[in-house]
Amino acid sequence: MRKKGWMISVCLFIIMLLAGCTANEQAGKGSSSDQGAKKVLTLNNENEPTSFDPPIGFNNVSWQGLNNLMEGLTRLNEKHEPSPAMAEKWEISGDGKTYTFHLRDGIKWSNGDPVKASDFEYAWKRLLDPKTGSSASFLAYMIEGGEAFNSGKGKKDDVKVSAENDKTLKVTLAYPQKSFLNMTANPAFFPINEKVAEKDPNWAKDAKTFVGNGPFQLTEWKHDESFTMEKSETYWDKKTVKLDQVKWLMISDRNTDYQMYQSGDLDTAFVPAEQSENLLKNKDVQIEDQAGLFFYRLNVNMEPFQNKNIRKAFQMAINPQDIVDYVTKNKEKPARAFVSPGILDSKGEDFREAGGDLVKHDTSEAAKLLEKGLKEENYSKLPPVTLTYSTKPENKKKAEAIQQQLKEALGVDVKLANMEANVFAEDQKALKFQFSQSSFLADYADPINFLESFQTGNAMNRTGWSNDTYDQLIKKASQEADEQKRNSILHEAEALLIEEAPIIPIHFYNQVHLQKEGVKGIVRHPVGYIDLKWAQVDGE
Repeated sequence: MRKKGWMISVCLFIIMLLAGCTANEQAGKGSSSDQGAKKVLTLNNENEPTSFDPPIGFNNVSWQGLNNLMEGLTRLNEKHEPSPAMAEKWEISGDGKTYTFHLRDGIKWSNGDPVKASDFEYAWKRLLDPKTGSSASFLAYMIEGGEAFNSGKGKKDDVKVSAENDKTLKVTLAYPQKSFLNMTANPAFFPINEKVAEKDPNWAKDAKTFVGNGPFQLTEWKHDESFTMEKSETYWDKKTVKLDQVKWLMISDRNTDYQMYQSGDLDTAFVPAEQSENLLKNKDVQIEDQAGLFFYRLNVNMEPFQNKNIRKAFQMAINPQDIVDYVTKNKEKPARAFVSPGILDSKGEDFREAGGDLVKHDTSEAAKLLEKGLKEENYSKLPPVTLTYSTKPENKKKAEAIQQQLKEALGVDVKLANMEANVFAEDQKALKFQFSQSSFLADYADPINFLESFQTGNAMNRTGWSNDTYDQLIKKASQEADEQKRNSILHEAEALLIEEAPIIPIHFYNQVHLQKEGVKGIVRHPVGYIDLKWAQVDGE
C-alpha cells in the first residue's frame, strides 16, 4: 500500500509539472497581451522575405522587416516626411544637384562596428553594379554616372558617390531631384557593412550572420515560418524604441490571419473580404492611404497580346468597380489610370485628380476592338489565353472574377494557373507569363516613380513593351527643371501607357487593418512599408 501511494504521488507530481510546462509554452506563443512585462508585438508578414539584403529584397514582404532592421541617411517620420537618421544634417548646393551628408557621432552596426560614410558608398555602388542584378537599380539612375554604370556603359568610379571621410558622404545628381531625400529613406538605399559583406556574401540569409543598423536586431529566422527581431542596443535612438521584441509570422491565408487575431495570436490582422461588411464597422479597424495599385500585365511578346487592339479590348472589357464592390470589398478605389491618388504634383495638387480617368469600361467598344485585332492578325479565333496569379486566396478570387468578366464581355475562355509567390516573381521577370497579376507600391512620393517602371528594359517593366516616345518622355521629365512642364510631360506619358495597354489597372491600394486597442504607434507609410520605431503595446 505504501509503495502504491508513493507511485500515485510521483504520477501526480509529473502531471502537474507537465501542465506547468505546457502553460509556459502557450504563454510564449501569445501576442502582446500575453507576454508579461516584456513588450512584444506579433504581426503577420504573409510570406517569406525574398531577402534582407537591401538591393535584393525589393518587395513588400522584405521591406516590412528590413525597414525596422536597418536605417538610411534619412528616415520617414510619423508624418511620412524624410527626417535626419544616420545623417544628422546635410547641405544642398545652389543648383540642387550636390548633397553633402554628415553622419552622426557614435552610430554603430549591430555587431559593434562603426557605421561609416564608406558603407553608404559601397552599398549604393553595389545597388548599381550590374553584377548585383538588383531590380531596384533604376532608382539610383538620378545619381550622376549611375545609369551608365548599371547599363555597362560606364565605370563604378564614375558614379558620383564618395565618402570624403568616415562621417561625410558627397553625392552629385545628374539633375535636380526634389524627391532625393525621400529616396534616401528607401530600403534600397540602406548602407551595408562592407567588411561583413565582403567576408560573407550570404550575410543576409540568416539571423546569426545578419548585421543591421536599425531600431531592431534580427535574432531568429525560421525560413517560411517566422522571424523575430529584438530592440537593438546599438541603435543611436534606442531610447525612442518601446518594444522589446517583434515576432513576424508568415500566414498567407487571410481568413487564417483573422482567426489568429481573434484567438489572440496576432496583434493586427487583415480584413477578409467575406467578413468586410461587418468588420469595417468594428472599432478595431484602421484604414490608411497607400500609394500603389493592383493590376495585370500583358506580355506583348506572346500571342495574342502583340496586338494593341486585342490588349485594349481586354483592358476595356474588365470592370474594376465590380472587383472592389464584390470581390475585395475593402473600400478600395477602382483604378482607371496608373498613378494613384494622393501623389502630389509640383503645384501641390493631386496628380490623379488633374489627370482624371484614362481607362474606360465599355464592353461594346471592347468587342469591336477584339474583332478588329483578330482581323489584323488573321486569326480565325483567339489563341489560348492563360492568366497566371500567385497563390493566395484573394488573388484567386480576383482571377476568377476577371475570367468571368472576359467571358461575358468578349466570349473569351481564359484559363487560370497559379504559382508560389517567389517562383511567380522570378518567372514574371523572365517574361514567362502571357497574362499575369501584378502590383506596384511607390518607392517615393513622386508620379515619375510610378511611370519610370515601364521604360524599355526596366527590370520592373515585365511586359516586353517598348516605346521610344514613352522612353523619351520619361527621360525629358526626369531632367525638366520647370515643374509645370514636368507635370505636363508626365501626364502625357501616363496617357500613352494606358493607350498602348500593356497593363490593366484594377484597384488602388489602401491599408485596412484590425488592430488591438492596446497597440499604438505603428506607422504605415503610404509608400508601402511599416515602421515600428514608435510602436507601443499595453502597459507603457
